[in-house]
Amino acid sequence: MNVSLFTNFTSGNFRNPPNMTAANPAALKAVLKNEKAARDFEAMLLTPLLDSLQKTFAGNSDEANIPGASDYRQMATVALAQVIASRGGIGIAQLILHHFDQPKVSGGS
Repeated sequence: MNVSLFTNFTSGNFRNPPNMTAANPAALKAVLKNEKAARDFEAMLLTPLLDSLQKTFAGNSDEANIPGASDYRQMATVALAQVIASRGGIGIAQLILHHFDQPKVSGGS
């Protein structure tokens, strides 16, 4: 798999809108809000994936039987998913943001 094909989507560098300057703080705030929502959504999707991978590779160890171990494992999985998503993740957030950038087609004339 050629990873360089996905560099634009997974680099973690969200777009830098040309019109978003200090002169237009409301638009900048909206863009930042959308980016955070997209990253949070990607983290929510990554969490069950990472949790199932962790369970698969962890096996049946004695540590799994310690009270509260599953809670700490879940907290670590959520934290890992959030970090992965904040660094570009697997591209879901970029696809969502790209959808927001699509030109709107007006009907008529």
